[in-house]
Amino acid sequence: MKTSARNVVKGKVKRVVRGAVNSEVTLELPRGMEVVAIITNSSVDNLKLEEGDRAYAVIKASNVMISVD
Repeated sequence: MKTSARNVVKGKVKRVVRGAVNSEVTLELPRGMEVVAIITNSSVDNLKLEEGDRAYAVIKASNVMISVD
C-alpha cells in the first residue's frame, strides 16, 4: 500500500456500529489507544471490515484542533 499520508498506524478493528448511512469504526492501536472513524456503510462492506480484523488508520488532516476548559 502506497499513500501520500504521513500518518499511518496499524491496529485492530474493535467495533463497527452501523447506522442508516454511515458506520462508526473503532480501531484499537498499540498501547490501548483508539481511533474512531465515520465511514460509509458501502466502505465497510467493500473493505469487508469485521471486529478483530487488522486495518490501518490513515490520517491526513490540514487542521487538528485541541482545546481545554
